[in-house]
Amino acid sequence: MGLEALDIHVKYGQKEVLKSIEFKISDGEITTIIGPNGSGKSTMIKVLSRCLNPCKGSVYLDGENLKNIATKKIAEKIAILPQIRNLSSDIIVEELVSHGRYPHLGFKQRLRTEDKEIVEWAMEKTGLIDFKNREVATLSGGERQRAWMAMTLAQRPKILILDEPTTFLDISYQLEVLELIKELNKSLGLTVIMVLHDLNQAARYSDNIYVLDNGSICEWGTPNEILRSDLIKRVFKIQSHIYEDDINQCLYFIPEKRV
Repeated sequence: MGLEALDIHVKYGQKEVLKSIEFKISDGEITTIIGPNGSGKSTMIKVLSRCLNPCKGSVYLDGENLKNIATKKIAEKIAILPQIRNLSSDIIVEELVSHGRYPHLGFKQRLRTEDKEIVEWAMEKTGLIDFKNREVATLSGGERQRAWMAMTLAQRPKILILDEPTTFLDISYQLEVLELIKELNKSLGLTVIMVLHDLNQAARYSDNIYVLDNGSICEWGTPNEILRSDLIKRVFKIQSHIYEDDINQCLYFIPEKRV
């Protein structure tokens, strides 16, 4: 049934940062949220993962209100990778990935054989087996991001939520991470919700796109429905040209000037 948000409102003080949000994610799809800075994208991610409670409205997971689901149960179904992550400088990759099993363990319970096998599997899926004993701080940007994604995979979630997973990465690592996300979506049937700034990447790697502007969803649809010159001009204040990428079977835009 997926994840659904109904009439979500969020305020920071007197400022309403999300207004009347309606959002539905079907199982097994990659959905990307785009929008200008300050439009409410990260706030929306926090609400969908129950890191933030809305002042009005509800989020439902497979038809059940998130607020009625125990935190441990949510962690078993939804994994979130935020933009900012705290990390001990000497933690090794295998230890970091092992943290993903904690929602499945009882109080003071150690990793079982099954958990260790899942940690190994998560490192294999993200290409990190050869780095398992390396300190995370010594990895490249793309490798480090894969380590964090391996941790979320070790939760064995149904839904993976990513807040700007390509931030601070150069273009080669951005593509590496996005290709990994796409592969995990296809091979595991993983539902993915992510925030991206790059509209061309959103068009290439998404099944659906939601456009946030000033705290409201102004449009949603397939990438081909969303990537339009009029929308980019209205929301992002950019005059642009839209072309078709015959190799990747998607549209892409080239900015011309700010308007």
